[in-house]
Amino acid sequence: MEVIHFYHINDLHSHFEKWPRISRFLQQKRREHESRYQQVFVFDIGDHMDRVHPYTEATLGKCNVDLLNEANVDFATIGNNEGITLPFEALDILYDNADFQVLIGNLFYPDYTRPKWVKPYHIQETKKGTKIGFIGLTVYFSKFYEELGWRISEPLEELSKIVSLMKEKADVLVLLSHLGIHEDEEIARRFPEIDVIMGGHTHHILEHGKIENKSLLACAGKHGNYIGHIQLVLDGHFIQSKTASLIDTNDIPWENQDEKAIECLQNKGEELLQQVVATLPRTLPSNWQKETELSRLLAEGLKEWCEADAAILNCGLFLKDLHKGPVTKLDIHQLLPHPINPCTIWIKGQELIEVMKQASEEKWMNWILKGLGFRGKVMGSFLFAGIHIVDEDSFHKKFWINGRPIEPEREYKVATIDMFTFGPFFPEIYRAEKKEYDVAHMLRDIMEWQLLRTFS
Repeated sequence: MEVIHFYHINDLHSHFEKWPRISRFLQQKRREHESRYQQVFVFDIGDHMDRVHPYTEATLGKCNVDLLNEANVDFATIGNNEGITLPFEALDILYDNADFQVLIGNLFYPDYTRPKWVKPYHIQETKKGTKIGFIGLTVYFSKFYEELGWRISEPLEELSKIVSLMKEKADVLVLLSHLGIHEDEEIARRFPEIDVIMGGHTHHILEHGKIENKSLLACAGKHGNYIGHIQLVLDGHFIQSKTASLIDTNDIPWENQDEKAIECLQNKGEELLQQVVATLPRTLPSNWQKETELSRLLAEGLKEWCEADAAILNCGLFLKDLHKGPVTKLDIHQLLPHPINPCTIWIKGQELIEVMKQASEEKWMNWILKGLGFRGKVMGSFLFAGIHIVDEDSFHKKFWINGRPIEPEREYKVATIDMFTFGPFFPEIYRAEKKEYDVAHMLRDIMEWQLLRTFS
């Protein structure tokens, strides 16, 4: 009988507060299993990085690769945070110093060649001769990858080709999937040859795994709250049993140096971001309940950056004040830590009026928001650049754009944030047929540009 152990993490999102314990645990488990002559593999299933952390921001993810090396990870795939929140050049050199193999079956250069740091799959022979085929896939955000200069293929189509190549070569097939639970379930139904699917992206928690068709599905939530453990028992290279469980990282003991290690990561990032951008003659306060000079500055900047007729933002994006005196890249990062991109949409005047009416509703003020790139707490009030509402009386309002009444049938170019095109905020924005995303820049890039223009 052969016993094989898999340990997997996913969607850490640069939440390093538990990383010292996670890394130490993974290294200890490797030593324990190898001392018993048991095979062990360690995996990261993507979104290990998140530019909300200053060290990740300052190094564009290089620090995350160093941490994965430290934990002796064997294989990793990428998530959308590695794939579409980094400039092309940054992703292309991200894994230059990786001690592990990056598996992504559906990522290419525009000419359909693969980057040198990527393999679609890898076949690893264990000490007892079992051949395990590892495959990696990442979520199909094709428009964003193409805007950045990459080409990404439909995951299940690519998987079909890879499985056809591998099923005769490997005794066991394992998928590293940053696709989400629903895709993982569909893969299990369509590809019974795949024995294990380690998942991510949708942050689901499968405490004891889940058997779908013939596949064992596993996932460890998010933010390092859990480490996944899968055990395979084989006889003659055939799986006799496969089980999954989760280790709660709160149960891993602290050691004296852990807090210092966490502080060190924070301090290194903050030190690298101490570059002065502009010097303010006065403090610019933020307020999620109402428009301020600070939020107005970004709204006007967004309108100009996108060369749009108008711009729409929410005040909950602004997480701190910018104080009088020197403003650094760190200050701007803390102000706008969100991996949110500018977006331009084209909608008719009547649709724009409807968006303005909806944005004026009181419900947004304290509406708690999580995900979609937003790293704040509440949506807050909305503000507009280039457009305003005139109250004629208590029952009638007029909607103006750049000093003229909005024409219901005229098409307008409106700058906003990508988040509003994904989620259930404004149907008119969500359904807009023409959208353009500036995936190479984030809101903090526009804020920096505005501060330089205004106060330099």
